[in-house]
Amino acid sequence: MLDCSGDRNSVPFFDEQRAFTYLVDQCEFGPRVPNSPGHRQCKEYLYQQLSATSTRVNRQDFTYYDTTAGDNLLLTNLIASYNVENKNRILLCAHWDTRPWADNDPDSSRHREPVLGANDGASGVAVLLEIANGFKDAPPPLGIDIVFFDGEDYGMTGTTTGWLLGSKFFTRNIGSYRPYFVVLSDMVGDADLNIYKEHYSQVYAGWLVSLIWEAARRENAEHFYPEIRHTVYDDHVPFLELGIPAADLIDMDYKWWHTVEDTPDKCSPASLREVGRVVLRVIYDEGLRGQK
Repeated sequence: MLDCSGDRNSVPFFDEQRAFTYLVDQCEFGPRVPNSPGHRQCKEYLYQQLSATSTRVNRQDFTYYDTTAGDNLLLTNLIASYNVENKNRILLCAHWDTRPWADNDPDSSRHREPVLGANDGASGVAVLLEIANGFKDAPPPLGIDIVFFDGEDYGMTGTTTGWLLGSKFFTRNIGSYRPYFVVLSDMVGDADLNIYKEHYSQVYAGWLVSLIWEAARRENAEHFYPEIRHTVYDDHVPFLELGIPAADLIDMDYKWWHTVEDTPDKCSPASLREVGRVVLRVIYDEGLRGQK
């Protein structure tokens, strides 16, 4: 039974080793570049993992025409819902695709190689899969929707075209759905974790950022820092453009970002646990406030 006394026991256990296994499992499919075998195989894996924790899992299929390759990308957002009867909802999200080009690699001869995406892709998904496991033992006090966005990392550097394909499609087709707020987890597995406040999140959803950093304080999260350090065009932006509060948890101080070296050995179970515990604290503390 969920302990609603407001102490640390009100947050479900977060199994960092299981979360890390989710990260490794995704990487074993290889790069999850749209239209690739690894992408198709990982989609089925994620669908099965979500189905083990929720009776309501949907695939939101869509296409995007890649003018460079002259091909249609077959993309899928995966959506799982928990405590479905509760109309007060929070959306947790991450992207599950990986970048087709390692264009930030120091070796320019490798710039056309795909990125494995242990941190940039798999880490946020791993955190949310483990959070979903916690809901089995401690049902969330609010309605929760977990969305894995596809096609986040397909854009070309220097332009906004081709990025955030899944979150843009989701928000264009959002209908009347309006979560209370959105928390995005992206690049949260770095063994040398540094989570700073993101600029757009702070400017357009400052109260939500404060809520998250208060949760980090309560969880003694040592790697959440109070300064604003980066401005990131990420999957939270389409929600902010709709006026839905959204915050991005992201470590942009990652040496292997968009390189072929973004591999599991650069990631840490402890980092996944720290971020996961903070997100869980936000959910359960917000639920307790709603009960008062």
